[in-house]
Amino acid sequence: MNINLSLAPIISLIAGILILVMPRLLNYIVAIYLIVIGLIGLFGSGHLRL
Repeated sequence: MNINLSLAPIISLIAGILILVMPRLLNYIVAIYLIVIGLIGLFGSGHLRL
């Protein structure tokens, strides 16, 4: 039995639980999400070069 987990659903689940427990976190979680999506859009989803 193979189980493949991707990162996005796990992060979404954790974020949803945190929002239910502490509704004030909603602003921070949305802001961080938008920043990450914006950075991925600007720099592409390819390999990160450090």
